[in-house]
Formats: sequence, C-alpha cells, structure tokens
Amino acid sequence: MSADVGIVSGIGKVVGAKLTRNEIAQINKLVEAGFYLNPSDFIREAVREKLAAIKVIEYRDVDYQIAKKEVAGYFQMKGEAYASDASTDLQLDYELVCKIMDELENEGKMETA
Repeated sequence: MSADVGIVSGIGKVVGAKLTRNEIAQINKLVEAGFYLNPSDFIREAVREKLAAIKVIEYRDVDYQIAKKEVAGYFQMKGEAYASDASTDLQLDYELVCKIMDELENEGKMETA
C-alpha cells in the first residue's frame, strides 16, 4: 500500500493525510502559542519523532552454529544482557537467541538469572 504522494521540488514530497477537526484545532492552538511556525511544521516534527521512536530491525539469516558462536561471544563480552538486546545487537531472531541461550545453559556454558 503506497501513500498519496506528490513531488515538491527536489527537497521533499507532499503526503496527504486526513485529520479530525479536533486534531486540527489542537495543532492550530500550538501554532498560535508559538510552538510551531505553521501546521506543516508541527506535522513534520511529529513524523520525525515517530520515525525516531520506531526502530526497524532486519535479521540476518545465518547458520545455527555461527549464530550460537555469536551469541556465546556476545554474552561472554557483555557479562549480563537481555536476550532482546542480543537479538537486536546481533541482528538475530529473538526466538533463535532464546533457544541458543537455553542450549548454552544446558551445556553449562552460560548461566541465566
């Protein structure tokens, strides 16, 4: 699904969005109070904040044994960390990291809290 987008010079594109009357009124109050130059300024800032808040993680497709070595090395280097941190930092699937952690614990190569 693509957005309704039009070209505006080489700087950016126009994206259409429908807002409620209440949302527009709130934005206009913020503009009138001097927080934003205009409604477009508010919307651009809101989009930037939302994009910064969402982190898209792309997982690598690696052999299980390679992933196991990476996970073991990660926890050896970090000492303590959450499985979610290892998943993010190593770009490995979270459930794969959990499975590897369980296996490492069963082998006595790792302790979990």
